[in-house]
Amino acid sequence: MPLKFHSSFGLELSIAEVVSEIVRFMRADQKRAYKIIIGSDSEALASKDADFVTAVVVHRVGNGGRYFWRRIELGKFYTLRDRIIREVLLSLEVARELLIELKRESHDLAWDFEIHADVGEHGATSVLIQEVVGMIRASNFEARTKPESYAASKVADRHV
Repeated sequence: MPLKFHSSFGLELSIAEVVSEIVRFMRADQKRAYKIIIGSDSEALASKDADFVTAVVVHRVGNGGRYFWRRIELGKFYTLRDRIIREVLLSLEVARELLIELKRESHDLAWDFEIHADVGEHGATSVLIQEVVGMIRASNFEARTKPESYAASKVADRHV
């Protein structure tokens, strides 16, 4: 059974239902510009297991947005690098699934698409920026890092 996403209203939604909500949100004001953004964050637990949250954000540029999130607990992660790489892989996986549905439902709407990575120039993740951005760009997605990666560092982080 595929993992369900949660909405701010407390509903559990499939990826197809998330896309329907995104499309409904964009159709409500088609004069605005939209960004659809995927970002993941994780937290290492005392047992070395890791808790991962992936957020899907639809941003009505200049006028708010909505988001959906899912949590998954994976096995042991002994290094920060392994956790960060897994975050990016989870974001890319969700992005691919989401785009398949989005292309089906939103052919008449315009939107930009980004992947946000929870890495930045300051701190322990600074050595991972090139590798992470390379992974995202190799998958033909636009990459954002801290401080611009709010889907990962703010939205997903809120639910870790």
